[in-house]
Amino acid sequence: MMRTVVCLALVAMAAACAPKPLPAPQAPAAPPWDQKLAAILRLEDARVLRASAAEALAPGASPAVGADLVALLADSEGRVRRRAALAIGRVGLSEGIDPLAALLTDGDPEVRQMAAFALGLIGDVRASGALLTALGDRDPLVQGRAAQALGMIGATSAAPQIGQVVAARVREESSLRRLAPDDLSHPQAPGVESFRLGLYALVRLKAWDALAAAVLDARGEPIVGWWPVAYAVQRLEDVRGVPALLAFARAGGVEPVVLAARGLGQLRERRGVDVLLPLVAPSQPNVRVLAGAVRALGSIGDPRAVPALIELLRASGLDDNVRLEVVEALGALKAREAVPLLLDEIASRWPAMRAQAWRALARIDSDTLLLVLSGRDADGHWAVRAELAAVAPSLGAERAAPLLALLERDGDTRVRAAAIEALVEVGSPGVDAALVTALGDDDLVVRATAARLIARRKARPAAAALAAAYERSKGDDSYVARAAILAAASELDPAVAAPLLRDALGDRDWAVRRRAADLLRAADPTADVRGIRPAPTGRAVEAYGDPAIVSPPFSPRAFIDTSQGTITIELAVNDAPLTVRNFVDLVGRGFFDGVAVHRVVPTFVVQDGDPRGDGEGGPGYTIRDEINERPYLRGTVGMALDWADTGGSQFFITLGPQPHLDARYTVFGHVIDGMEVADRLRRFDVIERVRVWDGVSWTEGPDRESRGPSVPPMATR
Repeated sequence: MMRTVVCLALVAMAAACAPKPLPAPQAPAAPPWDQKLAAILRLEDARVLRASAAEALAPGASPAVGADLVALLADSEGRVRRRAALAIGRVGLSEGIDPLAALLTDGDPEVRQMAAFALGLIGDVRASGALLTALGDRDPLVQGRAAQALGMIGATSAAPQIGQVVAARVREESSLRRLAPDDLSHPQAPGVESFRLGLYALVRLKAWDALAAAVLDARGEPIVGWWPVAYAVQRLEDVRGVPALLAFARAGGVEPVVLAARGLGQLRERRGVDVLLPLVAPSQPNVRVLAGAVRALGSIGDPRAVPALIELLRASGLDDNVRLEVVEALGALKAREAVPLLLDEIASRWPAMRAQAWRALARIDSDTLLLVLSGRDADGHWAVRAELAAVAPSLGAERAAPLLALLERDGDTRVRAAAIEALVEVGSPGVDAALVTALGDDDLVVRATAARLIARRKARPAAAALAAAYERSKGDDSYVARAAILAAASELDPAVAAPLLRDALGDRDWAVRRRAADLLRAADPTADVRGIRPAPTGRAVEAYGDPAIVSPPFSPRAFIDTSQGTITIELAVNDAPLTVRNFVDLVGRGFFDGVAVHRVVPTFVVQDGDPRGDGEGGPGYTIRDEINERPYLRGTVGMALDWADTGGSQFFITLGPQPHLDARYTVFGHVIDGMEVADRLRRFDVIERVRVWDGVSWTEGPDRESRGPSVPPMATR
């Protein structure tokens, strides 16, 4: 008995001393959305699909989070898969095609939509097969995005299938026929959006037959009266579209009429004159309709329009931008009856009008232009002098020579650049030597202009001078001169260009790297240009995790105070976070304060953000595009570009819908108040200041006392 007790005690003691089993290992907590988004933004901005080992271990990086965009396509969260797909599209490498094509079978329709859109951004026709399959997706928006992508990659063979999708929507979506012609609502019902995207894809593919079969009747008139149909017919510039354009021009409204007028002008269709003339009456209430009709009449070139245009120019209270269009149209029509009125406009206080009046007079009566010019002092505004340089070649080489000799020595580099171009056009003696001299100019735009003109003239002896100019231009803040020199050298002498292009693959500006890579591949499709990545971004790793970028509670608002009033913009922080961040940073520097509007086209855009004022200026760096699914409607705010990834500070506001800009330029906001101010803006009107409200605090230029207006309730993300 005692032995039994002792044994039991020993067993108990042994059990107590034995090691206890370890708890089962717990899976690490999934990284939060903000960390994943920061990592996605970092890779996207660097234009790479995955981080290198060195980058992943950099201070502030999280190697376990988002080191590979392709791997994130398998994330458990649909929003992560969707955002990673967009990033792969923006990176633009063909390596992303197969992973994105596989994502077209994802269970989340929003993920499939983005996978299709991203394939379009990559732009490789090898994605056609997967996208054609996606045209049969059960979700209308996936079909629409697949059609859009096929248009973006130029898959012309897909036009019949896309046309069938569009035609099916016309048959099945009864709401399409009920839409008001001017309806700019977005988003529409999924089926309507699918129709719109398919329609635009047919435009990109220049597929007239498929388009006409889907949206026009046997007489060639529209089945659907909604403005996107007018856009599509106009954009294709096919004479078979004239009956539809005439129908839209007669139908009333604003958007279809403006688009139809543009199409009739592009086709120089004289049958449009009788339809357009009633639209240019001084009593026409809509400025865009008036401007569009005037421009179209000038393009058509029928003298029947002259009396109506002269009457319009004489009307009191005419909008200044429309007045500018009338002067341009009278010049295009060579209307001698308009000369006395043009002489009056040459005395205008508005530089843009003086410049346009000189241009029109040059087209109508160059003798009168020279006579009037001989009795005047040099105009005080650079843009007028630059315009005189531009029109000088129309005077003939002999008569233009004294004027150009004066303008070539102008103290303003913007005028000198225009004069150099005119000297080439008139074939001035010694112009090649002058271009080589201009390659050494202090102004980067003069250098860029000289390089472009040397290439145009095929002046091979100047190739060595281009190499020297490239070295000088490496010190420029802007990419403009370096890129122009690389293009000119490539065209003139591949042997001179080769070392410059190889050097430029490591340029500090991604835009120059891209241009060098494109030029190298154009000369040799097998050229290895992988070394251009990762793109230099100028951002520390931790900057991508800024809460203002990855988790702002509200969509910030920008208040643009101009000489015509205030425009309020809601910034698209979700769709273009780094572009918005760049804009806000520039606002904080006071970059836009005092900058003049440099471009206004009443039926198209108003553009600002160039401190030079000639369309060539910027902040001294470039930012990456953030192309997104937002369409360009009236009041959309976009980033201006020379080519892909050349954005910086120049932005534009669309004055009407511009679908040809969709998925080509970054949308980073839209006007929510003050669109009438945007309509009134003229060239050389000034931005007085810009302020941004993020729901908590104001950002504005230095040394300014914040006097923010009362802010309406903020839109949440």
